Amino acid sequence: MLHDPNHLYIFDTTLRDGEQVPGCQLTTPEKIDIAKDLEKLGVDVIEAGFPVSSPGDFQSVVELSKAVNDVIICALTRANENDIKVAAEALKYAKRPRIHTGIGASDMHIKYKFNSTREEILDRAVAAVKYAKSHVEDVEFYAEDAGRADLVYLAQMVEAVIAAGATVVNIPDTNGYCLPDQYGAKIKFLKENVKNIDQAIISAHCHNDLGLATANSIAAIQNGARQVECTINGIGERAGNTSLEEVAMILKVHKQSFGNLTSNIDSKMFTYLSRKVSEMMNMPVQPNKAIVGRNAFAHSSGIHQDGFLKHRETYEIIRPEDVGLEEADIILTARSGRHALKYHLERLGYTLEKEALSQTYERFLIIADAKKDICDDDLRSLFAESV
Repeated sequence: MLHDPNHLYIFDTTLRDGEQVPGCQLTTPEKIDIAKDLEKLGVDVIEAGFPVSSPGDFQSVVELSKAVNDVIICALTRANENDIKVAAEALKYAKRPRIHTGIGASDMHIKYKFNSTREEILDRAVAAVKYAKSHVEDVEFYAEDAGRADLVYLAQMVEAVIAAGATVVNIPDTNGYCLPDQYGAKIKFLKENVKNIDQAIISAHCHNDLGLATANSIAAIQNGARQVECTINGIGERAGNTSLEEVAMILKVHKQSFGNLTSNIDSKMFTYLSRKVSEMMNMPVQPNKAIVGRNAFAHSSGIHQDGFLKHRETYEIIRPEDVGLEEADIILTARSGRHALKYHLERLGYTLEKEALSQTYERFLIIADAKKDICDDDLRSLFAESV
């Protein structure tokens, strides 16, 4: 599989890892609806499900394979023949199928999850990739808990699965354990010490248990990873996965730091898709969530509002329009200044001279101290008292 070293492949697992959140399960038609939007968004890979886990998941992968044309459709398996056989069957209608198979790489997983040895696990990894390769050309291998795996053993495993035919090697920080410099160094070590590493794409799959999923994914990109596995709104097991919208906007804002690296993502779809996924999965987005949270473009501090209204870049590094919002919000609170009050009065068509504005502002502060939300009717009443 030839890949462009200047392209960052976006692997979306909203419909697999994201859907594992309790209470977030989707029907097949709902999955298809989101998948079509993900295709429009510009993701390169959609992980459609874990076919062996349930008849419903199997059917979802079948139907998604039929519904989506240009994106790689990926199905997850464990490293055993039955999982892989079932996944291959579910992917039979996919135009660009990928099987994602793997096994634990850390001594913790090898000992306590598999009650096995490093040598035996290595043999099982190679056998799984070879069997998957007999069904599809595009095989991704995940070294589960790579974040806590011994580096030399991990490199040995990566080299062996690439030799067996893996086109992508996924280095998951399954438990969200790593610090960015540790995870970045792990990717760098593999780039420098696995002799056939140029024959595969390195993929970053990070969890957010310590709030570091996006930072770790960026560290991986900086050290040579060219696929990032992520979800809309950062949803996923426990504390969630890497947030797709955060990675895409970091690349956009820091374009000069990533050289020629590009993705196909249309960031103007983020607000729409974030709200859709949130509603369909009944998973609210925290108001202060980066990029898509309700407050991400809301200014309530008087100092910030004043600076923003004079020159928006003083307090905005991303334009709301870039993520599909019409404009930033200037929120009126007791912390707001005269400039913000004047802005909102003028928005309603009211103009006050300097002295009248000062008097109105004093009355505004009394209302703002008493109320959490200042609405347009409050402003109309204030103006009526001023004339």
